[in-house]
Amino acid sequence: MLRCALIAPPWPIGTSVNFSLSTIAVPSNLKILAVFMLLLIALGGCASTPQASRQRDAEAKQFRSHPATSAIYIYRTDRQAPENSESTDIYVDGRLVGATLQQSFFRIDVNPGVHVLTGMGPDQGSLKMETRPGEIYFVELKVIGNNSHFSIVDPEIARPAIISCCALMENWAPGQRPLLR
Repeated sequence: MLRCALIAPPWPIGTSVNFSLSTIAVPSNLKILAVFMLLLIALGGCASTPQASRQRDAEAKQFRSHPATSAIYIYRTDRQAPENSESTDIYVDGRLVGATLQQSFFRIDVNPGVHVLTGMGPDQGSLKMETRPGEIYFVELKVIGNNSHFSIVDPEIARPAIISCCALMENWAPGQRPLLR
């Protein structure tokens, strides 16, 4: 049998009591550590983009288009070069897609029209392009000396490069609306 005891507070019932945490002595080193830990936790949410499943990777590498939308493939083929290992956050029309890594790619389905691809990382490279319905576009991202360079690539060159080197990364940050509605 469980018994509970009611313990009365050391002040008269019905009176208000104010507590102040400022009267508690906390060493300044502990305060600095607490701020540092909160900062690490806050930054941890935007540190990486997950790799897509093998099934989604295989589907994306079939390079199928949709009649009403345009598809943009953004890929990085660079390998094992320490000076090119920086990740670059990719945005399409101001919306986050994800962080690129060496040997990775994104497939982004967009409404036809003018779109601006932007890289945010060591620098802020960008590319403005116009897309048409049912078309697929390939953009190679090269990170050289902490600078991003976007270039539109011929499909006959881009498809084999993506198939042989790259892994599909998931699009979008958690909770962010998709580009298409």
